[in-house]
Amino acid sequence: MLDVITLGRASVDLYGQQVGGRLEDMGSFAKYVGGCPANIAIGCARLGLKAGLITRVGDEHLGRFIREQLAAEGVELRGIRTDPERLTALVVLGIRDDETFPLIFYRENCADAALCEADIDEDYIASAGALVVTGTHFSRPNLEAASRKAMAFARVHGAKVIFDIDYRPVLWGLTGHGAGEERFVESARTTARLQSILSDCDLVVGTEDEIRIAGGASDTLEAIRAIRARSAAIIVCKRGPMGCVVFPGEIPASIDDGIAGPGFPVDVYNVLGAGDAFMAGFLRGWLRDEALETCCAYANACGAFAVSRHGCAPAVPSWAELAHFLDHGSGERALRRDAALNHLHWATTRPRGPERLLALAVDHRSQFEDLVVRCGADMAKIGVFKQLALQAARQVATGRAGFGILLDARLGRHALHAAGEGDLWVGRPVERPGSRPLEFECGPDLGSALVEWPLKHTVKCLVHYHPDDPAELRTAQEREVLRLFDACRRTGHELLLEVVAGPHGPMDDETVARALETFYDLGIRPDWWKLEPLAETAAWQIISDAIARHDPHCRGVVVLGLDATQEVLAEAFRAAARWPVVKGFAVGRTIFATVAEDWFSGRLGDEAAVRAMAGRFGAIVEAWEGAKEGP
Repeated sequence: MLDVITLGRASVDLYGQQVGGRLEDMGSFAKYVGGCPANIAIGCARLGLKAGLITRVGDEHLGRFIREQLAAEGVELRGIRTDPERLTALVVLGIRDDETFPLIFYRENCADAALCEADIDEDYIASAGALVVTGTHFSRPNLEAASRKAMAFARVHGAKVIFDIDYRPVLWGLTGHGAGEERFVESARTTARLQSILSDCDLVVGTEDEIRIAGGASDTLEAIRAIRARSAAIIVCKRGPMGCVVFPGEIPASIDDGIAGPGFPVDVYNVLGAGDAFMAGFLRGWLRDEALETCCAYANACGAFAVSRHGCAPAVPSWAELAHFLDHGSGERALRRDAALNHLHWATTRPRGPERLLALAVDHRSQFEDLVVRCGADMAKIGVFKQLALQAARQVATGRAGFGILLDARLGRHALHAAGEGDLWVGRPVERPGSRPLEFECGPDLGSALVEWPLKHTVKCLVHYHPDDPAELRTAQEREVLRLFDACRRTGHELLLEVVAGPHGPMDDETVARALETFYDLGIRPDWWKLEPLAETAAWQIISDAIARHDPHCRGVVVLGLDATQEVLAEAFRAAARWPVVKGFAVGRTIFATVAEDWFSGRLGDEAAVRAMAGRFGAIVEAWEGAKEGP
């Protein structure tokens, strides 16, 4: 059983990234899933409801993007049809100021606008406890027919019908294309169409403007009464920063006499999508029979998050984030500046990660360059060898989850691009090899460099850092790691931070954990840690405790190789594998070093090199799996 199915628009939103200017002046755009029903479905899934969506997408890249994003969010895809003839809907949006949000709908003959009665499956509707329909999908005959058919099935099977008025005058043909942000245009035709829906609804939700168009009155309370005359539904009137008012029964003499849900005092950054987040929050409570006051608190808090962030669907909080906010509040009126909430949002809404990570590391650069010089080979052959290493990794992985590869773009560009076409986890280095203090291979402008990286590439950074380094050196390194962490968060890339302390000072059981504590105290919370192969279980206990204390959402730790022998690695694996936070390894030279020397020297052919690396990689995988399964 699904908790809810939403029906209607699913588009790609292109959000201008330059805030405070005209849409004409935008220079770059962020790509998100959009469309009221798609946003609500994502919001419901994030808040712990089982949500599905009925819509159409194009048979092209943007349609696949919507499908992949919805799947990653946990939305059920059974109701999504791929239209072979039409393109996915597109919306271009901008943030001018806290009251002006220009947007253009590209919906001429688009996929979701072709939704029809044949797309409505009775069994699918019957599988859900509730159905959400939106006003926009009553603006065209085919969309109205599909929506009414879905509503009829919902009534037959005892599902609740929720009506989000979702009034966009431009989508009713009441304004020109350039007036997409216009929220209210009086229209008797639209009012009549919306009023014909009301009697079949259990819940009606809208802003004051939307309530007025549905009620056909210029006064909000009069419009609410007009809705009540046609429907016994619970009516929810959204009032922006004032929160909302709910009317479950008879309409009182004053709008303020309804069940009030106070708003949250936050700075408005972007109102687009706030209503969709509000609906998701309200449904989280209402579909679980919470008190209406609780539903309002969920809804208004979700709306507060949405107006504080860039984008629509991406701004909706997770249940963990919402619960934390309601329990603890925030010291920031601009929620997007609350570091604790931002991390919780990131960690609980990023795509699901691998439960284990067994990676072949061939992102080395200086080591390969030195080897080529020593063997008298051509530098161009480094890229070829890295492609052979990719073949070896895939031979061992055989399509199984939890395998990965580390590759660089300078010497292994072709292998790096090829690795993106498949199921391997991909890590990519950003540091200048051997730098201490840390420097970045791309130069000082990290943000501009990372913008060009696919989001599938996890940023890997090796920092040679010992907690007892001289203060000046520590400060320089910490500053650069913090800068990198901020850049990764802004560009949406995950970060694997590799810390190597052993060669730079004495080591005891607490050394590595102290390094991690320092980075955590600076506010740096990488998605992954890559740490030295420590043989003492006590050291791993302290590391595990430090991560659990500072970031229980950390994806985990992988053990690096440091050119250790397989026997030394096996011993380190036995010490580390008992701790759940240690998820695997990322090992390189132990696997490829002697193979590479023989290959560059001409003593080994391509197939033999692949076979040798696959054998060694497979042996280390077996050693890890044995350690994980051992006592």
